Amino acid sequence: MTISGWGERYSVILKEFRYDEKKDEESAIILDSILEKSDSSKKLITLIRQKTVFVIGSGPSLSSAIPELKKYENVVTIAADSSVKPLVTNGIIPDIIVTDLDGDEKTLDKIAKTKSIFVVHAHGDNIGKLEFAKKFKNCIGTSQSKPFKKIKNFGGFTDGDRGVFLANHFQAKRIILFGMDFGKRIGKFSETKKSERMIKLMKLKKGESLLEWLSTITKSELFTTSRPISGFKKISYKQLDDIIT
Repeated sequence: MTISGWGERYSVILKEFRYDEKKDEESAIILDSILEKSDSSKKLITLIRQKTVFVIGSGPSLSSAIPELKKYENVVTIAADSSVKPLVTNGIIPDIIVTDLDGDEKTLDKIAKTKSIFVVHAHGDNIGKLEFAKKFKNCIGTSQSKPFKKIKNFGGFTDGDRGVFLANHFQAKRIILFGMDFGKRIGKFSETKKSERMIKLMKLKKGESLLEWLSTITKSELFTTSRPISGFKKISYKQLDDIIT
């Protein structure tokens, strides 16, 4: 079931970014044909429902967040694709990885058979990469367009904000953001080319606006250790223990 109000926001995204809805749907159909039936959705319910969930992006503050994240091995982690390489390099294997398959393939391949659940997103620009999803032991598919068969739509646009929408869908008790700096700086871990900088900033701005909207309807408690965002309480790393316990 898609979050109420998503259809309107998806229509705006199509217009703003000049995306082709038919291409999104084509990509989703291909991903559905690739994926095998799995119980990963049930695993997500067990992992997330009424739990504290960390959602990790690859913004500038990720570098300072990594030492803090290593202190909380028992907290559920949802990682945006571009944050996975630095996390794994530092010994952190995310419980859930939200990806449209444009991140570091070597790192994804390295952890493909672990307990991590891969939430693979199909859109018009990544059709050629979808076969990579076959590598993942635990995998479910998502789309921006209408859900069907094995393809879900939890809401969200970029890997980072889709992670927050995912946590909301599965009824996390509280969601805490790390490395989610929706500003004019792009984190080094995103490895964004100069030619892609403007579109990247546009996507970040859209992701932020979607989270601001989500904050008005979610039942989850929302916090951020990153750059302030409307609807999320800004906290320091020192406050984490008090909030989690």
